[in-house]
Amino acid sequence: MATAIGHDSGPGVTRTPPHVPSVPTVVDTALNGCTKADMDNSKLQFVSPSAEEFDVLQRQLKARLEEGQGEAIYEIGMGVGCSANGLQPDKMEASLATVASLASACNADFQVLRQKPMEAGTIAQVVLRRKVNEDDFLEVRVAVVGNVDAGKSTMLGVLTHGELDNGRGMARQKLFRHKHEIETGRTSSVGTDILGFDKDGNVVNRADIHGGLNWAEICRASTKVITFIDLAGHEKYLKTTVFGMTGHAPDFCMMMVGANAGMIGMTKEHLGLALALGVPVFVVVTKIDMCPPNVLQENLKVVTRVLKSPGCRKIPIFVQSYDDVITCATNFTSERICPVFQVSNVTGENIGLLKTFLSLLSTRMHPHLDKSPKFQIDESYNVQGVGAVVSGICLEGVISVNDVLLLGPMADGEFLPTAIKGIHRKRMPVQEVRGGQTASFALKKVRRNQIRKGMVMVHPSENPVASWEFEGEILILHHPTTISVKYQAMIHCGCTRQTASIISMDRDNIRTGDKAICRFQFIKNPEYLRVGTRMVFREGRTKAVGMVLRVFPDASTPPALLPSASTVPPTLQHQTSQPRTRRRRGRGTKGLGGPTPVAGTGSTASL
Repeated sequence: MATAIGHDSGPGVTRTPPHVPSVPTVVDTALNGCTKADMDNSKLQFVSPSAEEFDVLQRQLKARLEEGQGEAIYEIGMGVGCSANGLQPDKMEASLATVASLASACNADFQVLRQKPMEAGTIAQVVLRRKVNEDDFLEVRVAVVGNVDAGKSTMLGVLTHGELDNGRGMARQKLFRHKHEIETGRTSSVGTDILGFDKDGNVVNRADIHGGLNWAEICRASTKVITFIDLAGHEKYLKTTVFGMTGHAPDFCMMMVGANAGMIGMTKEHLGLALALGVPVFVVVTKIDMCPPNVLQENLKVVTRVLKSPGCRKIPIFVQSYDDVITCATNFTSERICPVFQVSNVTGENIGLLKTFLSLLSTRMHPHLDKSPKFQIDESYNVQGVGAVVSGICLEGVISVNDVLLLGPMADGEFLPTAIKGIHRKRMPVQEVRGGQTASFALKKVRRNQIRKGMVMVHPSENPVASWEFEGEILILHHPTTISVKYQAMIHCGCTRQTASIISMDRDNIRTGDKAICRFQFIKNPEYLRVGTRMVFREGRTKAVGMVLRVFPDASTPPALLPSASTVPPTLQHQTSQPRTRRRRGRGTKGLGGPTPVAGTGSTASL
């Protein structure tokens, strides 16, 4: 059985706290580089520090905010080498005042998450968030996966619109994009929804009288915005789901499990995909209001068994109180624990705990502001009066309005220069976008039919080169027979989604469970790939994961794509060389002016 922190999750469950590895980049326990005497008094480091000590703490906080992408969590009253943790009320008050001064000096907001009694007093956990401008906010992307009918869209409708479901899918109607989705109740495309939090962790989403959300107002009032990537659960939409997991670069994965059905269908498939891509997972069990208790307990046992299996190796923690939420959120980046929430979209049970957990998540993508900008495209539009618009993720660097970037690769492998005439983030106009943020660009002198998913925009100093071939190391997760040279499958690598063929490998054949280094060749277009990017190799029931090791920009175009006169039949060459003339249909003719016998003669005449 899984371990529950704070409360029992059922009869016969022992309350043994799990071993949660410490994360020094998130939780502060002592000053770095202290002597032994300092370590003995490290829990008192915030109690009336001198000017020199205050400068050290200020430099440390700035480093922690930089490392945590604008966020840091401190534990006040915890020390290294102390016989008893905790502070008396007067010292705790002095410590919190020092932290508040540090936050003000570093232009950050300060919030006390909880105070917990210990043997020598109390300890406090506080979160500090760097203040942002009105047109800026912290962004965290969460992919929502799970089997069909697990309640993914309904869950997002309840979270983002603040209204409970009626038990018949009313909450999900506001999220669907297509008519057939409304009729069937099944998501078939990649949907995007946002949930904004202010500096105190309160939800700022407010629906208007028509039930819609003004994204620009939400972003202006938010310090942090959670972007939900609503993916399809049906098996026939697996291609779309894989593209959402690879192309949209989620920071975390929220796996939905129906309490009445358990982990069936595509749930394990989606869990394996998240593990292969290295995305931390937390589980949300829905529909607990309509599920009998014995069925719920059996399905929770199955969830626990799957998470503890050798292929997953996670520690499931059933979240049932606010203290559990803080414990999971401060240690979630270790990727060893897996919080499990049990919620109801009809009664609203434990929805508040899930919102608190989401407000404490921080992005995992480093912005790399010192590098030249790179932007990957996952969607393109044609907006009337604006022109071609592309959306995607800024991988690194800073992109501003009027910057000139190279767009490509085109079908011939070339990159075209284009200027950015406008930038929007979550439908809010901004002047720049930094690494790790999603945005939409309005482009100059580019038509939409020139743009496709998987293209990139890079700085001209990068001298980008498209590649027909690349080398990658793959691990076969499942294949019914053997894979050899000339085998073709769909490659998902970032936003790139194209069929590739294996032209060589370091082994004769590979089967399920084998690992090999293969050289791939794209079938249709050259692509811009980066070394070290994770990829998914898929074809039917065949699934493999891997990583790009090398690219070969000097590789030539595949012979099958080269235009050649010898490949055109002689009859077609003759026909295409003659100009086509339109024949008039006349009386006594059949078809379009074909030769017709003339009455009384044995000859033919054509009109």
